[in-house]
Amino acid sequence: MEENTFATSAYIASPLKTTLDYLCSLENLNDWTLYSRMLEQIDENTWLGTASGYQNNLYYHVRKIENCSIQGIEWHCGFEYQKYFQVYPVLLFPPDYIEPQTDEKGTYLHWLSFVDPKRRTPMIMQGIETVHTSECRSLKAILERQAGLQEAATGRYRILTDTIYIDAPVELGFEYLQDMRNMEEWAHLLRNKGNITAHSGEFLDEYNQNVTVTFTPHDLKNYYLIEQDYVYRDRQFIQRCPVMLIPCSYAFGDPSARGFIQHRITFWPVDRPLKHGKLQIQDFGAESMNIKRVLEAKAGNTSSFARGMSYHLPTVNSELLTVNTYSGS
Repeated sequence: MEENTFATSAYIASPLKTTLDYLCSLENLNDWTLYSRMLEQIDENTWLGTASGYQNNLYYHVRKIENCSIQGIEWHCGFEYQKYFQVYPVLLFPPDYIEPQTDEKGTYLHWLSFVDPKRRTPMIMQGIETVHTSECRSLKAILERQAGLQEAATGRYRILTDTIYIDAPVELGFEYLQDMRNMEEWAHLLRNKGNITAHSGEFLDEYNQNVTVTFTPHDLKNYYLIEQDYVYRDRQFIQRCPVMLIPCSYAFGDPSARGFIQHRITFWPVDRPLKHGKLQIQDFGAESMNIKRVLEAKAGNTSSFARGMSYHLPTVNSELLTVNTYSGS
């Protein structure tokens, strides 16, 4: 997995609009975070506040995610006003997004975090998973308490993710991945039945079951999202996988950072194994490795694949190591 990217998810027994409204208010960070305390309001969507990960105050900025059927927000943080080096997208899914016709209420929250390799400290790297997981639990508890609950609610699904760094321009990645006619190059468990267009097509899976696939691309201004839906009409089953493509320059607040992060979001029932579609997160991961290999080759960066799944700061030594590896040294 990509080591500079951290994902935290939770089921919250609170209506999506209530959850979204709560997240949009930066002052609410005072109540559920470890030590983000808003001190001074700068403008309608920006505060100066304390931070748990730095021995410095930070500017906090929030904006809603637009141009997409999936609702959510972004938090931005930085040491200077309007100069933000951290971005935290938060996506909110109603249960019927995962399972149409369900009677489950509430919201599935997915919080994505990035740590810039140039600015990270050992404490931030060692503590971010612990802190964000605990903060997410605090957020869940506050919203559920406000909804009248006296104990933690359990959702019917859990969210698992697959994340990989791709050393290619994000525009190339978006153009390639939104076009279903390229799927035969990276989706090894599906076989083309014909009648494939850019955004829809009919396939057979590894058990010769019929699968209708649709892709819905979204341009979110600073990054992209592609909703991938795999529908087994004969089985009345759908498997959804939103895919985020985030330029490293945006994720890390570093104009010199090349390539992009591909982040795939998947949903799994907690009470039963799946029998159709992808049966394990590794199935998504294998596809991602294929995508990385193909796109980096298209971008002319064939040496990048050997360095692994994570973004790394370029160094002379790593370049030499890659050359030696390919030359048999």
